[in-house]
Amino acid sequence: MNNQQGLRKMKQGYVYIMTNEYNTTFYIGVTNDLIRRVYEHKNKLVDGFSKTYNLNKLVYFEQFDNIIDAIEREKKLKNWHRNWKLNLIKEFNPKNNDLYDTILGCHLDLDCHSELVSESHDLATLK
Repeated sequence: MNNQQGLRKMKQGYVYIMTNEYNTTFYIGVTNDLIRRVYEHKNKLVDGFSKTYNLNKLVYFEQFDNIIDAIEREKKLKNWHRNWKLNLIKEFNPKNNDLYDTILGCHLDLDCHSELVSESHDLATLK
């Protein structure tokens, strides 16, 4: 088994989009721990783009069975036109609410995530 095959089986992954209070600037990231990573953005614990532009609102995320698929999706989303990204967010989270409290409440339980997604749209149509 090569390294990528091992990673595919070991860790789940998340792609997420952070924005500012005005929803004007976006950051697309990937992580294996969404709650921790969003906490880092909100508390400005890591220097970089999101800290510089005060991107502390989680408006979108997708969950994957493995980190490699999450990384591939992140790369695709980063190449999308701005309007495509806005439409993706709007379908998933029509009011641009901060989803951080939602994921804290779910503790990223897959059933809870499925309920959240089903309330807004079917992710499978967007992949």
